[in-house]
Amino acid sequence: MNTIKTIAIANDHAGLSLKPELLEFLDKNGYTVIDMGTNTAESVDYPDYASLVVSAVLDGKADAGLLICGSGIGMSIAANRRKGIRAALCHDVFTAKATRRHNDANILVMGARVIGPGPALEIADAFLSTPFSQEERHLGRIRKMD
Repeated sequence: MNTIKTIAIANDHAGLSLKPELLEFLDKNGYTVIDMGTNTAESVDYPDYASLVVSAVLDGKADAGLLICGSGIGMSIAANRRKGIRAALCHDVFTAKATRRHNDANILVMGARVIGPGPALEIADAFLSTPFSQEERHLGRIRKMD
């Protein structure tokens, strides 16, 4: 059973182009969204925005997070520096489903300069609708990472 209901979302200036479509998709599909910025094209530092989403997930204010930057790499590195975060950079539906099913990823990261709105919506849908398998082999691997 999928328990993702509330999503914290943030982006840097390079990720701003994908956010409006994602916000519309999330709203249309009944998710509660915590928009943590940025909402301008002015240059900002991606670690600051990754940290906001990470804190929301770790504090239980959000069930999952969604981060967007130019490539997705910077945001995923910044998010994964905190214990308890399993941020997955996904640019296709297969990896989005696999990381939820096998890794119980709690933050989806995408690169706005890598994928467009159509694929981004499909990836977000796959990530958010795929439950963690709860199999012992996957749980054991997560425990090892923690």
